Formats: sequence, structure tokens, C-alpha cells
Amino acid sequence: MQVRFAMENELDRINELRRQVNDIHVAGKPDVFKPGFSKELRDHIYTIWNDPEQKIVITEKDGVICGFAVLHHIRRPENPFMYERDFLDIDEFCVDEDHRRQGIASAMIDFIRLHAKEEGFHRIELNMWEFNRDALAFYEAAGFSTYRRYMEMYL
Repeated sequence: MQVRFAMENELDRINELRRQVNDIHVAGKPDVFKPGFSKELRDHIYTIWNDPEQKIVITEKDGVICGFAVLHHIRRPENPFMYERDFLDIDEFCVDEDHRRQGIASAMIDFIRLHAKEEGFHRIELNMWEFNRDALAFYEAAGFSTYRRYMEMYL
């Protein structure tokens, strides 16, 4: 298994994994997420690729890309309520459904943690949807903790 930064010719495979993420979100929150994987969603990978503040990490096993993460450097200026914030955000994260529970996600988190330290970050953040209990259990086991929560009320 090898974890590394993606190459441009791997974006189509990454989109296949992004579709899996979209399908999970549609199933978990159909009132928010649109079904299918539109051209706009497919093309968004090129926006990510061309953004100097974002990087794509992949895990390759036996010649197959079986996981990916999108890293986004976020800078928030100080304002009257908050200090300046400068952190690495994991914007998307997926392990192929056929390769889960094989250490791939943990290897990607280890790679991301090392990259963040090398780049001088002191914080990694991510957000996730509450319905994805498997993801929550993994992230907590990997050392993430909840510091903010969004809530809703249907009327």
C-alpha cells in the first residue's frame, strides 16, 4: 500500500470514489443531497486540482486507487469575535467500499498528519454528517474530537 499525492491522470478514478461519497450522502440526507453524479460534480475535481490551496492524497494498493482525501489550506482572518485561524481541512475523504477495514483510512490519516506537521500546521479539521456513524467512529478512533455541532429542527 502506498499513500501519496495524486497525479492529474488519476482524477477520473478519484471521481469514481467521489461518487461513492455522494451516494452515501444522498442515502443519509436525501432532503439535502441531489442523487446522481452530475457533470458539474465530476468537473469540480478540476477546480480542486487547479487550486494551489488544495491537494489530493490517494492510497494505491495492488495498482488500484482505493482511497482519497482532499486537503484544503484554510486561512480565516481575525475578527471581533475570533482570533485568526490557519489550519488544514480535510474537505473530502473516502475509502472504496470494496477496500474498507484494511488500514487504508488510517494510513491516509497518518500521511495527512505528517504532511500537516511538515507544512507547519498545528491543527487539522474536518466536518462530517451525523448520519455517517461509521465515519464518526473511525475519526474518533483516529484522534479527532468534536468541537462544534450543527443542529436542525424540521417544521
